[in-house]
Amino acid sequence: MPETIEDDSVGIVETQIIHFSEALMLECEKTLAEYDIAYETYGELNADASNAILICHALSGDQHAAGYHSMDDKKPGWWDSAIGPGKAIDTNRFFVVSINNLGGCKGSSGPNTINPETGAFWGPDFPIVTVKDWVKCQYRFMQSLNIEHWCAVIGGSLGGMQVLQWAIDYPDLIKHAVVIAAAPKLSAQNIAFNEVARQSIMSDPDFCDGHYLAKETVPRRGLMLARMLGHITYLSDDAMRDKFGRELREGKLNFGFDVDFQVESYLRYQGRSFVDRFDANTYLLMTKTLDYFDPASEYGDELAQALNKTNAQFLVISFTSDWRFAPERSREITRALLEAEKRVSHIEIDANQGHDAFLIPIPHYMNVFGSYMKNVAEDLS
Repeated sequence: MPETIEDDSVGIVETQIIHFSEALMLECEKTLAEYDIAYETYGELNADASNAILICHALSGDQHAAGYHSMDDKKPGWWDSAIGPGKAIDTNRFFVVSINNLGGCKGSSGPNTINPETGAFWGPDFPIVTVKDWVKCQYRFMQSLNIEHWCAVIGGSLGGMQVLQWAIDYPDLIKHAVVIAAAPKLSAQNIAFNEVARQSIMSDPDFCDGHYLAKETVPRRGLMLARMLGHITYLSDDAMRDKFGRELREGKLNFGFDVDFQVESYLRYQGRSFVDRFDANTYLLMTKTLDYFDPASEYGDELAQALNKTNAQFLVISFTSDWRFAPERSREITRALLEAEKRVSHIEIDANQGHDAFLIPIPHYMNVFGSYMKNVAEDLS
């Protein structure tokens, strides 16, 4: 727990819930008659509501992007390194909004919430949602706050995909698009990783065809394995070697199938802790959302055509050691934007942390990101 709150922290924050009673038609052709969205805000909205920024979270993220919920918290929000007074996303200048996406498991309507029509957990009956659905939902949310446009929409990984979709679907409502460690669509390899993760969960005897909450159980082993697999893909070989090497946990081999190496212990810890804070059905849903993202598919598979009507100025950031969403995928986005004659800056950060680098306050990364956002803030003046 923090002994004191740092000067560059947004401090103690509170999650809020907003209820929407207007039906939402989804791409899967199912309709949600009503739904809740959980969110947090940091900073103050200015008089003309021109300084609002939307933060889009990645697969396992949520609305708690910065600050602490209480002095008992062991660590702050997932992007506290970038959001706060004087940080890259400066809350002295910006009004920052962070949403838990529809289908999430931290307060927004999703598999682990109650279906108002049945009075039971949604479970596997919660409909599959897409990035396009999320952006539509976020647009409604923006209207509920009486915000006419976003000064910037920012996200990493799956969050960066939402940024692209925002720029495509609502080109006049987003001035700056910051796309970090993302891709215009998943590769076959990435879809394969997601499928192995889903099979790990669904083959767990405690999965109960997705109705485990009604059975008062959790598919712990399956979700743990899914997280272990995912976590390997978020790190680079260099990062794992630097962090663990072949270090033995007990200084000797045990000649068995329990933990011998520190990396094994680390992955098991990551898997077990994830089970306690994330919902298995939500994990299934989020990975499908990733798989389905492909905005160019509506434009003859021409990404430049998909981006042709965008009006935002783009910042695209990638990381050299990210093999999950490799720098080439960011260059693909950049080339398409240039072909469409859009304003774009692309920076490739030399970093050995892998895909997770977008969450880490690497000095060069934060300097570039912060300089761009400083220019965004100065344009508001």
